[in-house]
Order: sequence, then C-alpha cells, then structure tokens
Amino acid sequence: MPLALVALAITAFAIGTTEFAAMGLLPQVADGLHVSIPQAGWLISMYALGVVIGAPLLTAAAARLPRKAVLIGLAGLFTVGNLLCAIAPNFALLAAARLITGLPHGAFFGAGAVAAAELAAPHLRARAVSVMFSGLTVANILGVPAATLLGQHLGWRAAMLVVVGIGAFGTLAIARLVPPLPSHPQAGLRHELSAFRSGQLWLALGTVVFGCAGLFACYSYITPMLTEVSGFGTGSVTLVLALFGVGMTVGNVVGGYAADRALRPAICAAFLLMALALAAFSVTARAQWSAALTVVLIGLFGFATVPTVQTLVLEKARRAPTLASATVQGAFNLANAQGAFLGGLALSAGFGWTSPALVGAGLAGLGFLVAAVSWAVDRRPGSERGAVVAGAVPHREQLDAVS
Repeated sequence: MPLALVALAITAFAIGTTEFAAMGLLPQVADGLHVSIPQAGWLISMYALGVVIGAPLLTAAAARLPRKAVLIGLAGLFTVGNLLCAIAPNFALLAAARLITGLPHGAFFGAGAVAAAELAAPHLRARAVSVMFSGLTVANILGVPAATLLGQHLGWRAAMLVVVGIGAFGTLAIARLVPPLPSHPQAGLRHELSAFRSGQLWLALGTVVFGCAGLFACYSYITPMLTEVSGFGTGSVTLVLALFGVGMTVGNVVGGYAADRALRPAICAAFLLMALALAAFSVTARAQWSAALTVVLIGLFGFATVPTVQTLVLEKARRAPTLASATVQGAFNLANAQGAFLGGLALSAGFGWTSPALVGAGLAGLGFLVAAVSWAVDRRPGSERGAVVAGAVPHREQLDAVS
C-alpha cells in the first residue's frame, strides 16, 4: 500500500479524535464556559450538523478542482476549525466553530475514499479504503482516551490544540505524499448528481441509514449499560470502550479484505453478524467478561460494514463517485441520530437498560434485509451490475499517464 494512504489515515485519526472526544470533555467544557452539561451537548449536534451540510455543499463546490488540492483544503479547514474551537472565548462562538469543524468531515472522507481507491490496484481497492478509515478506528483506541485524559488534567482547550497539531501534520503529509489526482474531465455538480439516478445507490444508502443505526442505538448508551447491568466501575468503562475501538479497527481491516473477495456476501454477513452480536449483548451484559467480549464483537461487525458499503457506493456511483461517497458520511450521521433516538425511546418506555441493544439488533436486521434485497435486485437480468469499471475509478497506470 502506498504511503499516501498513511497521510490520509493521519487526518482521519485527527477527525475521529475531535468528533468523539467531545463526548468525554463535556463536563470540562460546561464548567469552563459556565453552561449546563445538556447545553454543552449541543456541541456534538453542531458538529453532526456541519457534517450533513458540508458533505454535499463542499463536494459540489470542489467538483472541478484537482482531488489532491481538495484534500489539502479540507484537511486545512478542519485544522483551522479546531483552532477556532481552542481559542473560542464563549459558548456561542465555540458552537459556531464546531459547526465549521464538521463541514469538511464528509467531503474529506468522500474524496479520500475515492483517492484511496485510485491509488491502489483494482483488486485492492476496498483494502485501500479500509486503510484510510483505520485512522478513524484507531482514534477510538488511542486518540479519544488520550484527549479525554489530557482534557481532564490540562483543560479541554489543551486537548483541542493537540488535535490542531495532528491535523496540521496530516495536512502536510497529504501535500508531501499524495501524488497529483486530477479531477474527472466531466466533473461538476450536474455530473456528480447523475450518480443518484441509480436505484442501487439509494439502496446502499438505505442500508447505512437503517443498518448502522443499530450500532449507534447500542453505543450511545453503552456506558450506563456497562455500569448498571455489567457492574463495571466508571474507570473500567474507559478500558472496555478502548476494547470496542480494537474491535472497530479489526472489523475495518477484515471488512476491507472481505469486500475485495466477495462484496455483496461481505455486506450481508457484516449486518447479520452485527444483529446477532447486539441481540446477544442483552444477555451477555449481565457478566463482565462476556459483556467485554461482546462489546469487541459489536465493534468488529459494526465497522466491518464501513469499507464494504463505501466500496459498494463507489461501484454504483460509477463515473461520478465523489458526491455519492461523501453522502455516505451524511447517511452515517443520520444513522447515528436515528439509533440514539430510538434507543432512548426504549429506555424512556421502561424496557430496561439493555433495551437499546435489542433495538439495535432489530435495526441491524433491517439493514441486512435491505442489503439482501439490493443483492437480489442486482442479480436480475438487465440490472445495474459490475465492479468499479474503467473510468469509474482510474487505474494506477491511467493516473501515471495523466501526471
């Protein structure tokens, strides 16, 4: 795998750290800016709103620009957004800065996934995408716990400044290591929107919105489940969440390998196994060792879906993959909001602490059904089929010829 993928993974690590570390730093932010913890929680929503807004708008605006320049610009915007967060004098400006920080998230992963696929040999494209996304998963093992610990001892601004440094390093790495990646000669908003004529693309996005909501329905309430049901102490929960990050990282790699070998079976298997793991957690959560093991499996199967679905979108978007790929990030954020909402409804209705896991199992099962229907439709005569064909994602030889 080329070193350019490492540069993309570094920036993905910074993005993952700043997205998820905010959850652990809410008490420090609330105390430092004299707001309530629920009000500080709006910072998470502002970031997600930035992702949903920025993914289509920034991707469309940059459609005709060389892809390397786009990646540098998006990584730079993310870094500047974090700097604004670190120096924000009040809560209102911090919320605005979080919105700015979220804007390049979806567009970066969309353009980055396409770039990663272009940089790899045709039979290694899914694995190349998983390498880039490994930065996001490793952030949950190292970046988020480290940022939380740093914020608790030196303040939340110190944690954000460290992310600024990582983002700046990632931006420089992209500038140095990523080769020229010219835009498609027909690039433009109308051209990118043409990808959404594909019914299979909408099915792929539907798989994300419903199926991945299962992961977030459980993960959003994992801490109270581990403390109230499994009996873990507050300090031990951090270790279990780090194990969840390990499962995510392994699942991301396994999903990439599986997608390169058999894409459709890999997608269906990932959602089915995630549904089974979530259902099992409603039982295994009652013992600490089995709870910790199941949390690893949930992370593994949950993130095995990421490179598989991302690769499917690249395949079905064909000659206009960038906007569609960025839209996947919006779909993941919708899944996040939907899963957390439905899991919370189950808790509010009095169904017990493990009810979010059962809600998640149902949603993951629904994702499996959508994926299975999509596969069946794809196998019908005359349907949209095929791998990422020449022109959809250029071969390395084509890139060398252009550059």
